[in-house]
Order: sequence, then structure tokens, then C-alpha cells
Amino acid sequence: MARRRLPPLNALRAFEAAARLGSFKAAADESFVTHGAISRHIQLLEKWLGTALFERRNRRVVLTDSGAAYLSEIGDALDHIAAATDLCRSQRGRRRLKVNANATFTVRWLLPRLAEFHDNHPDIEIEVITANDPVESIDESFDVVIRTGPDTFDGYTTRPFLKDYRLPVCSPGLLTRIPLRQPEDLQDHTLLHCATRPRFWNQWLEAAGVPELKPAKSITLDHYYLALEGSLGGLGVAMGPVSFVARDLATGRLVMPFPELSVPARSYCTYVRSRLSNETAVRSFGEWLATEGGASGLLGPPQISTLATLSEQV
Repeated sequence: MARRRLPPLNALRAFEAAARLGSFKAAADESFVTHGAISRHIQLLEKWLGTALFERRNRRVVLTDSGAAYLSEIGDALDHIAAATDLCRSQRGRRRLKVNANATFTVRWLLPRLAEFHDNHPDIEIEVITANDPVESIDESFDVVIRTGPDTFDGYTTRPFLKDYRLPVCSPGLLTRIPLRQPEDLQDHTLLHCATRPRFWNQWLEAAGVPELKPAKSITLDHYYLALEGSLGGLGVAMGPVSFVARDLATGRLVMPFPELSVPARSYCTYVRSRLSNETAVRSFGEWLATEGGASGLLGPPQISTLATLSEQV
């Protein structure tokens, strides 16, 4: 077999990232290297090919005609290499699946259910990293990204698996101290807010017909998880996605003062790079999420009323 004349692989990766992102700096950030390293790789590749691949324009770069033609060929080639690598990894025995998800979703919904997945798929190891970064900025080492949606991103397959509703929740002890019979009574309570979800309470108050309500006190916490923990401890009333607090409601640790007044929340979805969507481990994990979401997370007003009845009986 004749020896292939191939340029350095690192130079190809640098070129593809810079071309896709339109910036040497962005390519450097994605690849965890310096701007200078990307620039040197591009210069090496241009010298190896004998042609310019980019036009430098202030803080961005634009492909030349030669660069655009080269990208159209090597992009598919790199996808084939990545797919072959994933296939080889999946066939070597235990497969490690890297999942990127929001912290509150991970703690309140995913982790309590993950043991079942491990029991049914002993050949798949799940590695969960929590983050709030946008889907398009997640590096390619992750197999599955979980965020709300559904949204569309180039090169990704989106699959909703968990529909949800939001409504006020609090501890039973808090209602004993300060009753909550109608939405207007929230003026006597402390409302717990999440800094990253500042509109949640406003949306519900508007739906409840009291958009101008002023609570006795407001406390803002930087993570949604902390607001829910505060409600469990009797600190105040939090705006809870039903799927995150369903177990606390069923056991009576939390109650819903107004189960008939809920607002739809964005669904949770898996975002998977298209080249991975049919990979065995990725597909198994996605199907399991869909089953779990359908069984315990696709909640609407009838299920919310059922949870309210259960919490009253505890």
C-alpha cells in the first residue's frame, strides 16, 4: 500500500475549528491551546499546501476560495474519523458516556434515577459534568448534552424527553405559621428567587391574576437548587418545576398551595451531535431518559392534582 501524503493532524484540527468558528481565538478556546498555537498550525498547513487558507480581517478570519474548498473535503473526513473512533470505543467492552447537564436537573431528577440505568446497562459508565454553558459552546468530548428546549443547533439532533410545569411550593410547617389560601396571601410570605431564572415568579403571578403583588420579603439565591432547598427548610415559597419536587410532594416534605394554578415550563431535551445519534450507548441512554420522562416526568394538571392529593394524605 502506497504511503499517504497527509498533513499534520493537529494542523487539520486547528484549521477546521478556526474555519467553523471564524476566529483563531475561538478555536484556541475550544481546543484549550493558545491563540499563537492555532496561528502556527494554520501557517504550517498553508505552507504544506502552498496556498493561503484564510484572509485576516481585524479580529476575525474569512476562508479563501481554496480554504472553503479544502474545508468541504476534510470536514467529512474528520467526521468519518470521529465516527470510526466512537464505534471502536463502543466495541471495546465498557463504554464511558460523558453527559453535560445543569446542576439542579442533575441533583433533583437525574441522580435519583441513575442507579436503574446502571443496573440495566452494566456495560455503560456514565460520567456527569454539571454546567450551564450554551449547547453550541460545549466541547466535543461530551456525548450527550441536556438542556431545556427544544432548540435547534447545526450538527445536533434534539430530542425532548421531560415536559414540565411550574408552581409555588413550600414546606407544610410554613403554611401552619402563615396560611396560603389564595394568591393574594403571598403578600405575607417570603418569595425565594433564583438569580438565573428571574422571570419565574413574575410569570406565575401574572397567570394567577396578581401581577403587581408585593411579597413581605424576597430572597435571591444564585442556584435554583438552593431555592428549592430553602423551601424545604421553611425559608419561604419557591417556584418549583413539578418534576424536580415530585418526590418531596409525594412524601409530604413539600406542598403545593395552588395545585390548580401552574404555568408550562420548557421541556428538557438531549442534544447529541448528529454523528453520534445512532451510537449504541448514546441511543440506549436517550431511550432510557425518554422512558423515565414519560413515566414520571410528563406532568400536566391532572397529575399535579394527584400529587397534591398524595401530599395531603401523608
